[in-house]
Amino acid sequence: MIESKFLKDNLQNIQKLMDLAPLKSFETKSLRQLLQLSKIREYEDSERIIMEGAADPWLYFILSGRVRIKKEGVTIGVLDKVGEFFGEMRILDGLHRSASVFAEGKTVCLAVDTSATGRLASDDERANFLLLLYRMFSEYISFRLRLTNEELIKAKKKAARLAKKLNENK
Repeated sequence: MIESKFLKDNLQNIQKLMDLAPLKSFETKSLRQLLQLSKIREYEDSERIIMEGAADPWLYFILSGRVRIKKEGVTIGVLDKVGEFFGEMRILDGLHRSASVFAEGKTVCLAVDTSATGRLASDDERANFLLLLYRMFSEYISFRLRLTNEELIKAKKKAARLAKKLNENK
């Protein structure tokens, strides 16, 4: 992994962040705060970004490339759109990482150190920043849960068809 220093809140960096879909609702002030807590991390093909069971504070936004999410060695998802993020569940529930994440090909991420909110100027800034993050998380998790529900229904229907076929062949 190649990692930058914490980013500066210059106009160019803020404009780049405004192009990421999940961050479009952030105000410039909040994007400045996000940059103060962020680094750019570059990963090579198959390099692990998150280890299942770990307890790190990082949240990741894809800037380029794609990632594969694995739980107990089984692929449960692939993210490949600029702006998609991962690592939010650990931030929300405070539990250990629920899955591992690996780069597929060269992948560049904006990595946000959510434990570093103490670097923000005031309690109000920290509260407002966290409120925006949690709002973004809830919208994204709702979307993912809907997709998971669709996959579950497909799997249950397929299992029912297979069970019916097995019973017919007895």
